Amino acid sequence: MRDPYEILGVPRGAASGQIKSAFRKLAKKHHPDANKDNPKATDRFSEVTRAYDLLTDKDKRAQFDRGEIDIDGNPTMSGFGFGGGPGGRGGFRAEGFGGESVDLGDIFEGLFGGVGGGARGGPRGGRAQPPRRGSNVQYRLSVSLIDAARLADQRITLSDGKTIDLKLPKGVEDGTQMRLTGKGEQGPGGAGDALVTIQIAPHPFFRREGDDLRLDLPVTLDEALFGGKVKVPTAEGAVMLSIPAGSSSGKVLRLKGKGFSRKDGTRGDQLVSLEIALPEGDSDLATRLEGWRDSRPVRAKLGV
Repeated sequence: MRDPYEILGVPRGAASGQIKSAFRKLAKKHHPDANKDNPKATDRFSEVTRAYDLLTDKDKRAQFDRGEIDIDGNPTMSGFGFGGGPGGRGGFRAEGFGGESVDLGDIFEGLFGGVGGGARGGPRGGRAQPPRRGSNVQYRLSVSLIDAARLADQRITLSDGKTIDLKLPKGVEDGTQMRLTGKGEQGPGGAGDALVTIQIAPHPFFRREGDDLRLDLPVTLDEALFGGKVKVPTAEGAVMLSIPAGSSSGKVLRLKGKGFSRKDGTRGDQLVSLEIALPEGDSDLATRLEGWRDSRPVRAKLGV
């Protein structure tokens, strides 16, 4: 009669932990998935599994030790009513030695990614791997600075030739990644996803600072000296901006809520820096200023 103790290589008084450890090593060594070119591996794996089943069942182990049943749970003597078949051997869970609950699925998961021996005709049904989804597909989408500021919808063409309108998320930044579920490659378990990385293109005169938009605005000498309203571009279009009288180059004016959208739905501002643009070769202006000097120490704060 085949001896389950000899099959697992453990002594007759082995504890459940020792039996489980021995089974793990042998199952890993003889599993059919690891021995595709060895047809005998399936038989050896089945033998190891039957030995483990018996020794982790407290009642059957005791019956075997008394010589009442064999390794398959069959009675060794007819008519005595011992054993009675392989009860409890159809699933992954058995009552272990000393009342310990043993889950073969946990063992196989550590060895073969959750797949039991039954996947290749072994004696136990395994946890079948779910069908694999298709691969994700990476896209890069260039978005203008103005569109990013006002969250304008973007049209993107996917690898299958279909086009979709993409709604930019609040708080979008350069490098923001968007996931389009089910828009990747097809697979047995369904389609993968499309991963769209946003690239915000530079603008010829706007620039981003955090959630704010920056703009250098040229003004004439008379606009700076006397003040007035001037037209200023924004992400939503031109607006009128009041220039205070006596404004110097570098003065910053603020247009509330004309910057980038934040994740909470609020918006940053547009910061407008004034730059006085003097005319070149204007003899009339030179004549008017002839003899006038500004005596203020305008560079004193620089230490000169």
